[in-house]
Amino acid sequence: MTAYKPQQLDAKWQQHWTEHRVFEVVEDPARPKFYCLEMFAYPSGHAHVGHVRNYIIGDVMARMKRMRGFNVLHPFGWDAFGLPAENAAIKTGTHPEKSTFDNIAHMKGQLQRLGISYAWSREIATCLPEYYKFNQWIFLKMLERGIAYRKRSTVNWCPSCLTVLANEQVVDGACWRCGSAIETRDLDQWFFRITEYADQLLAGLDTLTGWPEKVVVMQRNWIGRSEGARIRFSVADGDGDIEIFTTRLDTVYGATFVLLAPEHPLVDRFADQSGDPAGFRARVAAFRSLDREARRTGTIEKEGFDTLRTAVNPFTGERVPIWIANFVLAEYGTGAIMAVPAHDQRDFEFARKYSLPIRIVVRTPSGASSPVQLTEAAASYGRLVDSGPYSGQEAPAVIARMIADAEARGIGRGEVQYRLRDWGISRQRYWGTPIPVIYCPKDGVVGVPYEQLPVELPKVAAFTGRGDSPLAQVPEFVNVACPRCGGAARRETDTMDTFVDSSWYFLRFTDPHDAERPFRREAAAYWMPVDFYSGGVEHAILHLLYSRFFTRFLRDEGLVAFDEPFKRLLTQGMVLKSGAVMSKSKGNVVDPDDMLRQYGADALRLYVMFVAPPEKEVEWSDAGLEGSFRFLVRVWRLVDHWAETVGGEGVPVCGDECGEAERAMRRKTHDTIRRVTQDVEERMHLNTAVSSLMELVNDLYAFSETTVHGAPGRGAATEAPERPQTVAVIREALGALIRMLSPFAPHTAEELWSMLDEPEGLSKAMWPVFDPDVAKAAEVVVPVQVNGKVRARLTVAAGTSDEALRDAALADPAIAAHTAGRTVRRVVVAKGPLVSVVVS
Repeated sequence: MTAYKPQQLDAKWQQHWTEHRVFEVVEDPARPKFYCLEMFAYPSGHAHVGHVRNYIIGDVMARMKRMRGFNVLHPFGWDAFGLPAENAAIKTGTHPEKSTFDNIAHMKGQLQRLGISYAWSREIATCLPEYYKFNQWIFLKMLERGIAYRKRSTVNWCPSCLTVLANEQVVDGACWRCGSAIETRDLDQWFFRITEYADQLLAGLDTLTGWPEKVVVMQRNWIGRSEGARIRFSVADGDGDIEIFTTRLDTVYGATFVLLAPEHPLVDRFADQSGDPAGFRARVAAFRSLDREARRTGTIEKEGFDTLRTAVNPFTGERVPIWIANFVLAEYGTGAIMAVPAHDQRDFEFARKYSLPIRIVVRTPSGASSPVQLTEAAASYGRLVDSGPYSGQEAPAVIARMIADAEARGIGRGEVQYRLRDWGISRQRYWGTPIPVIYCPKDGVVGVPYEQLPVELPKVAAFTGRGDSPLAQVPEFVNVACPRCGGAARRETDTMDTFVDSSWYFLRFTDPHDAERPFRREAAAYWMPVDFYSGGVEHAILHLLYSRFFTRFLRDEGLVAFDEPFKRLLTQGMVLKSGAVMSKSKGNVVDPDDMLRQYGADALRLYVMFVAPPEKEVEWSDAGLEGSFRFLVRVWRLVDHWAETVGGEGVPVCGDECGEAERAMRRKTHDTIRRVTQDVEERMHLNTAVSSLMELVNDLYAFSETTVHGAPGRGAATEAPERPQTVAVIREALGALIRMLSPFAPHTAEELWSMLDEPEGLSKAMWPVFDPDVAKAAEVVVPVQVNGKVRARLTVAAGTSDEALRDAALADPAIAAHTAGRTVRRVVVAKGPLVSVVVS
């Protein structure tokens, strides 16, 4: 009996895979490709088992697909720029570059010790100039097409991270990274015009049939397409116009006041013209300083004040007061709304608070007929009342006519708007991609010439976390000659949002060493799109949306010929310990290195896959890991017991010479191949795939005990069995078991495969194929219910017709006893199969 020593197997086979470059690939048009990718890692220092679960899931898919004959690209890299490294530099004085590469070295070692089958020759790190050079290249292409642009805007500012955040990076009014409450500032910022692709991004969601529905819904809601009308309310006394966007033009006759955002352009003019400009501005400033997310969601107390100005409702000709409200945002819609308190809940609450008029103009059969009857806004469509020439007509059908009339009268037009806003990419930090722009007094904004890329980060000796951007404190970086006129100029000192780095990295993996282009078109055409992509659901909006946007832009540049970068998406569940998500701050992290030293890589891999479906949360259990280790010991003993006897045997064709036990064992083997193949490749039920393997091992033990001489765990089979068919059946079963186990426990499987005297390693072995005729059970057990309770079980031939099952069920003595003296109303044969008898 050979002892199972997993740590030795880990080292042996990891060295073999590295020396023989087993997982390195090139394009091969003669073979089908499979691009398997896990979202690359931020090098935080030490990966815990919550991190590595995702990588193991991807590795199971990659290894299985190789054995299915696919040319598998399975690369890895590092999302290496970002605030944590710079914040650490502020605290400890360690330069971000050093801490980042130290962390990469440690985490790479962890992944290698887990046996993840990465093509390490394609490894990338986004903080290297050879990578971020092409962030800058893409930026310049966007600048040429007007997709990248600069404007002054009110932005989200994190006072802790000292940088701007995109709208998508503000979560419940706080910084997504550090949790600090967000402030607002007016700054000149660079933006990507993602809104130009809004319709395409929305339409593309319908093609993402391999994505979780919840992710598609989240993206659809974030893009937020709204069809409506832009209508112009003129400020009374000839002082300009207020444009509003509404999806409910049918309620315009009920607009009794107008609300402006504190940031609306007219606000400063109204302040100057007021009797108390200082007091007016102070009230506006107080509104502007409020939490933007709370303003957006309406979770703050709704407040406002009257500007003492009026606007003319273009449909009624009525003058209505203009108020400034804290819950209206300049960046949504037009920064102004027509308030219809009878038919919008926020307007209703505001009107009640400030005793503003409420007018019902849409009535439903069960709705209120008088404002005093309203306890909340009546937001439903209905029949228009008190709406001039539109009274008596039904909404929403009437809206199209009202828009046409507005266009004919020159007071408005139909319009489509989006919740999606352009992506602000400027960050006032050091550890990111420098924005390749130069500001010249003569020539204005000048893109850095392509031949001067990359604009490299200068070495910054000290990080204080205070004052201007760290790059602004490096004169030799800031002060440059203008590329056009040669005069004195200055560089942009902001860096790019790190989500730029991750918006196209999957394309760089297809050709990671090209120094002149982001990637070769031919390489991307062969490998893309990514066939299987996995990562956390927390990236459902930001990363995935930005990646889809970048892909479309690069398509328009002629670099790719497809729209969507990811065909199939898995959002894996979190790993919990003591009911909480693993994190260093909570002190509940499980270090995989500790588990490897005790149990080896395969036990950890197997446990993480077996404990729950990939998309579900996992509660960590040391006892569960111990159970996975014991299962591998059982497999080891089984193969070790039979290796000498069955090594080198061919696959049998079991006919009449096979006994019932042998046929049953073959049936179990082929049925297991069928189930595991479907669970891994189609259903992504990796936990049930492992469960099926455990069942097969149990049956092999039982078969060994009862059919042949010797038993696993008690030494080798010393007496050769009389029937060669039995040996062949076991050889077939063990060969299938080892190959199916290999994606989950590759080190153990490689060793077991070699014990069977296979001439080549598992990397060249083919996935087992099941025979449907062999896998089909000769007999099946069919439960029979009477009024929902199982009263009998029938053993019948597999494939028995529904009619025969009905007859057999009614003829069964137990069923007859429960139906005697009663009327059989219905007999249903359901899938399973199952027979349900309904009596009364």
